[in-house]
Amino acid sequence: MSTWDAIVVGAGHNGLVTAAYLARAGQKVLVLEALDRVGGAACTGQPWPGFKVSTAAYVVSLLRPEVVRDLELERHGYALLPRSPSSFTPFPDGRSLLMGPDAALNRREVARFSERDAERLPDYEAMLLRIAAAIEPTLLETPPDPFSRRPADLWRLARTGWRFLKLGADGPRAVEILTAPARTILDRWFESDALKATLATDAIIGAMASPSTPGTAYVLFHHVMGECNGARGVWGYVRGGMGSLSEAIAGSARALGAEIRLDARVARITVVDGRSTGVVLQDGSEFAARRVVSCADASVTLLGLVGKRHLSREVAEAVGAIDYSSASLKINLALSALPDFTALRGASPGPQHRGTIHVCPSLEYMERAYADSVAGRASAEPILEATIPSVVDPSVAPPGHHVMSMFVQYAPYRLAAGNWDDLKESFADRCVDLMDRYAPGFKRSVIGREVLSPLDLERRFGLTGGNIFQGAMGLNQLFSMRPLPGWAGYRTPVEGLYLCGAATHPGGGVMGACGYNAAREILRDVRREG
Repeated sequence: MSTWDAIVVGAGHNGLVTAAYLARAGQKVLVLEALDRVGGAACTGQPWPGFKVSTAAYVVSLLRPEVVRDLELERHGYALLPRSPSSFTPFPDGRSLLMGPDAALNRREVARFSERDAERLPDYEAMLLRIAAAIEPTLLETPPDPFSRRPADLWRLARTGWRFLKLGADGPRAVEILTAPARTILDRWFESDALKATLATDAIIGAMASPSTPGTAYVLFHHVMGECNGARGVWGYVRGGMGSLSEAIAGSARALGAEIRLDARVARITVVDGRSTGVVLQDGSEFAARRVVSCADASVTLLGLVGKRHLSREVAEAVGAIDYSSASLKINLALSALPDFTALRGASPGPQHRGTIHVCPSLEYMERAYADSVAGRASAEPILEATIPSVVDPSVAPPGHHVMSMFVQYAPYRLAAGNWDDLKESFADRCVDLMDRYAPGFKRSVIGREVLSPLDLERRFGLTGGNIFQGAMGLNQLFSMRPLPGWAGYRTPVEGLYLCGAATHPGGGVMGACGYNAAREILRDVRREG
């Protein structure tokens, strides 16, 4: 039996990034994917003839430009299509708010709700940009272990602290953004509930949290980070659906020498004398490797594939205590026509169809929706974030038809009564009816529907608890604490076993940063041991 330099478990986009960089460095790499396609949650499905659906993940901005450049993704078919305007929020009174990268548009639109807010918005965004400039470099850095007292960790810790010191007057604001509720920040800056509700959706997306939850302000500046074709803070669709991005990374990895096998479900990571030695597939096939890299979360990897018998009691308990709270549900729709919103009648397609459609009229609406989830119920009036990529990318739907991606909160993984297999379709009816209130006739336009409950997300993509970030993004599970204190360096307590997925720093989102960082640390170990 030949021995691989590295086996990557899972062909999620981060796993593929790690594989590509390792192969680029001359390592003999094998990627094993349980499904029949690459990408994990960043994939494209075809649930109906002629329609291409971004099954789970659906927009891109945070993908690191270093990854795009180093892996030559554009040469392998990756194309990003910018959205402008990027946001449309209809309100029950017939008004609406359009926002995007056009500062003049934002000024006009926000002024219809508050002249004061329109004047303050540029200062708010400039403040976020300054703070993001200090934080963004940490995305491609290995977090220090602040308690190790090792010189390298102390140096990295000092470097991070120096970036915050250089913020000057923005320093206290940065600390507040990292720790405070989003609502606290937004209430200080703005008076219009319409604007605050629109911005607040960025703070709670994918989280079991409300705008009043401490730490949610951290996500607010993500809308000014990242880029789309060089434009800062712009989000886009991947031409052909999210799977095209994963296929481009896989194409790059293969060109660099990595081998990718599909329909190859790993049942066990083999461990001898505390070191990983390879994997065993569900069909009994065995593969030996000097190193094993898991794109799965810490719980699946350490408690599932490795097993408690190879872990200390303290580590097993710590992994078992990771918070995977989730309240997200995904609905994919095939449409015979675009929604005709009461707020902007007749324009089809119009600016309201290009970006994210927010059905979330106020902060109090968000708080009520969250309160339902805390009680173990799906929200009576859920928050909808809908996108229609076919308006920007006609290749994903037949002529005259469209696809809609509807990301819904709150749909708690743990229900007080009933189960998701029985309840998901009725909850999807509720979401479609809600959209119909803002765009009468929308319900009649739905000709196909795919519903992914939190339980479905767990089953299909191996996301524990249905958590799309492979672990909650609270302060206690970020940076040096992700996935565990003392183990934020992509290595695990099992020698030769690494994590490269969103369970590691910097966490969830289609960034490729976790895979990039993991590959760097693995290659450091290769050089050290070589």
